[in-house]
Amino acid sequence: MAILPSSSLLSQRKLIYPSSIFAYSSHIRFRLGFQIMSSTSKSEPKSVSSSTIYQVPGLDSHEMDSIAEKTFERYSSKTVKRNGKGISIVWYRNDLRVLDNEALFKAWVSSEAILPVYCIDPRLFETTYCFGFPKTGALRAQFIIECLADLKKNLMKKGLDLLIQRGKPEDILPSLAKAFGAHTVYAHKETCSEELQVERLVTRGLRGVVLSPAQGNSTSSSSTHNPKLELIWGSTMYHLDDLPISISSLPDVYTQFRKSVEAKCAIRGCIRLPKSLGPAPSIDDWGHVPSIEQLGLQSEKATKGMRFLGGETAALSRVSEYFWKKDSLKVYKETRNGMLGPDYSTKFSPWLASGSLSPRFIYEEVKRYEKERLANDSTYWVLFELIWRDYFRFLSIKYGNSIFHLGGPRKAERGWSQEQKLFESWRNGCTGYPLIDANMKELSATGFMSNRGRQIVCSFLVRDMGIDWRMGAEWFETCLLDYDPCSNYGNWTYGAGVGNDPREDRYFSIPKQAQTYDPEGEYVAYWLPELLALPRDKRNFPGKSYIEQVVPLKFGNTNRHHNQSVGRRSKSGGRQFQGHRR
Repeated sequence: MAILPSSSLLSQRKLIYPSSIFAYSSHIRFRLGFQIMSSTSKSEPKSVSSSTIYQVPGLDSHEMDSIAEKTFERYSSKTVKRNGKGISIVWYRNDLRVLDNEALFKAWVSSEAILPVYCIDPRLFETTYCFGFPKTGALRAQFIIECLADLKKNLMKKGLDLLIQRGKPEDILPSLAKAFGAHTVYAHKETCSEELQVERLVTRGLRGVVLSPAQGNSTSSSSTHNPKLELIWGSTMYHLDDLPISISSLPDVYTQFRKSVEAKCAIRGCIRLPKSLGPAPSIDDWGHVPSIEQLGLQSEKATKGMRFLGGETAALSRVSEYFWKKDSLKVYKETRNGMLGPDYSTKFSPWLASGSLSPRFIYEEVKRYEKERLANDSTYWVLFELIWRDYFRFLSIKYGNSIFHLGGPRKAERGWSQEQKLFESWRNGCTGYPLIDANMKELSATGFMSNRGRQIVCSFLVRDMGIDWRMGAEWFETCLLDYDPCSNYGNWTYGAGVGNDPREDRYFSIPKQAQTYDPEGEYVAYWLPELLALPRDKRNFPGKSYIEQVVPLKFGNTNRHHNQSVGRRSKSGGRQFQGHRR
């Protein structure tokens, strides 16, 4: 749900929301989260685990530029030819990259000049549909700003530029098509209702633009014509057109889908582009990358934890760093359930969500790694998680708006609470359970949370608190750097037992999870420095040394955590929350 729905979409979703809509004060609605708690003691001992900021990727700008340049060189083509006439427009959306961008490639082939455009849609900075959170939080907005700056730089290296304009695409794109006589607007296709509505509005607007026979690449010398919107599938590893089954027949169990595509589908190769994509149209003012303040937000920077750098250059550098420089790919499956530090998982998801990184490029790098170094369960597991990401994208087509409904695709009827103070304790990391609180503080401070953490906090919110899962999903929509509607809402319906999970009552016991994944309390002490002084085995179970617990656990006793957990852990092939974690 990347754009606030129009009135027509409101009618489509009229069965989703109860009348008791949860409302927040303006202070809450337009600020991202809360301020991180300061240390309780100025004399607190310094520790790397409680003060380090990890830049992701952890490379300097010169090394990143070098990696990107070499990668672009490796994926360039000297044989591809252009055979079109006139001007075409590339409408950038959630595909903020040059490498393996089929919309960019088709625009180049079909024209004599390309106009790349990005529209800063004001609807992206309004509020979420049901509970009124900021639709795009400051941390993700800053990440997108960095993606745009990097895209503009990389396009200029290819002989183009990026026209940045503020306004709705359905207003801007027809106006540009008319002004430049553009015969086609190329863009990557989306799948959720708000994005589809914008596509329809752009198409309608283009129908109102009449081009003369001399404009565009029309073969007719006598008739006028309209520019068209050509939508291209390019967001998944497996192409929509290559699936062995129809979307309506898509299995409701991931394993069945995975086995089907692995047995019957091939993954298309990355698109190769020429070294130069110019010329660009003559434009006096290409616009500028906005500041965070110009988007109506207050600047927020990560002061601890991970600081992700936006843009394709950073994305390609992270792949190189994780796979080749640090050789971390070979142990991914063993480390992927970690929660602290930059290298327990790939961390690719923010760039996948913004389209700064192609999943097909990751696939090709995995295969290159398997050929040049080794192939094992870890190399396969990265692809396994990318297939999960594909699966949620395809499910969003099959199930449409039901992934946003209270009952989800299952149409499950349950009694959910929307109790404000209880939800705020979860959102602000003040539940009295260190593992929950640490994860929620990390989310608001960095825009990221581990795969394991996402599963745990989701389970706690819906199972132990009984809170409406959509409140959690919308808060994640605000905060996550790697937010996309398909993965976010697909995972939340899954975790809440209203989506595609054969086990409706999946439960993550906090005592068991803490014992297994943070046995010495390093993670919780990093985000909750008041726990540093406690013995390591007490940090996750501090008793009266920590704040009071807001609710009792449905299962599991924190005082006898070694023997009393009855929570269920997902098997090694179980769901990894938010797609491949990354």
